[in-house]
Amino acid sequence: MAEETHYSEDAITRHRSHSGEDDMDLTPMVDVTFLLLIFFMITAAFALQKSLEVPPVKEDEAAASQSVDDLEKDSIVVRVDEDNVFWISGPSAPEEQRATSVQEMIIKLRKVREESSTGAAKMLVQANGDARHEFVVAALDAGTGVGMEEIRLMSYEEGDFDF
Repeated sequence: MAEETHYSEDAITRHRSHSGEDDMDLTPMVDVTFLLLIFFMITAAFALQKSLEVPPVKEDEAAASQSVDDLEKDSIVVRVDEDNVFWISGPSAPEEQRATSVQEMIIKLRKVREESSTGAAKMLVQANGDARHEFVVAALDAGTGVGMEEIRLMSYEEGDFDF
């Protein structure tokens, strides 16, 4: 005959209470995981950077490089000085126009482009070595915004040119 084992009620309650302590509540861990997932999805959207495409220099173009005077004759020139002030001139408007803000520079650049008798679609951005990078990029972006087909960038130091 099979032996019957009798458990006391105390042993049964101890066994039940002990098994209840082994269960972990995973809800806080799942909540934290979803919060981290949402955080990284949102911040990844802001990580996209705007870039400028720079074509490689061809060997025949490097040998036949134009002088600064030749570039200025048939281009609209935007100069960014060491004080981050924009100076705009063009083939039809040889005197420089001063612009102290990015918005003012865009307006004057658009006006010089429209008034240009040659329909200049070339732009030369001359940036002083002490000019802030954001103002130089703003000038490049403004050229793209007003429809310039060819934009060149050049840097100069104090005393390189007589403006």
